Amino acid sequence: MDRGRPIRLLRTIWIELLDAILPPHAHTARTKARGFEQIPLLAADHELLGGHITTLMDYRKPEIQDLVRSLKYDGNEHAAHLCAAVLADYLREEIAAVRAFSPRPIWILPLPLHGTRMRKRGFNQIALVLERLPREFHDGTLAIVNDTILIRTRDTPHQTSLPRSSRLANMRNAFSVTDPDLIRYAHIFLIDDVTTTGATLVNAGKPLTKAKADVTLMALARA
Repeated sequence: MDRGRPIRLLRTIWIELLDAILPPHAHTARTKARGFEQIPLLAADHELLGGHITTLMDYRKPEIQDLVRSLKYDGNEHAAHLCAAVLADYLREEIAAVRAFSPRPIWILPLPLHGTRMRKRGFNQIALVLERLPREFHDGTLAIVNDTILIRTRDTPHQTSLPRSSRLANMRNAFSVTDPDLIRYAHIFLIDDVTTTGATLVNAGKPLTKAKADVTLMALARA
């Protein structure tokens, strides 16, 4: 039984009620009018701060900016479904490549929010996306989504408020693994919404690597 389903259903109903009472932001209104075929997948690799990060969409495109903002600031259901479709399209091929070389477990993790920020925002935007991945990404057929293995232990200042030179130090030791034995020798796809300097993703991946997991760092887009 999916115990989280009633909570997700209530959240969906609540968001729909809010949309009916309050007009959505312009970026969300535009995103809700778009379909999957209007959201181009354009994977790119970036070497940032000694880490390798893959992004899936070009943030310079207006439709991608609308999509990411709708997801991040409004928690929009349609935006989450579109992002999940893009992510699933890419991950199927990547997971097949990993499994061709090893039968080890494959985990998909959202970049975690600190509890304080989670309570203030009310949702983790990447967790919303991962919830909407097809069943085979949840039941072990392809992978298992988990949002409890990696936690954020410090409520760091927003990266956008800091100069680039301070972002790496800001994120240092901000993440921790709850059960290192569970992910030992596993392959982990760690997902964020937008990366800029790469400081958040690179630091979030370090405790996973320390636990002897192989880690693929990914973001929906790069700003």
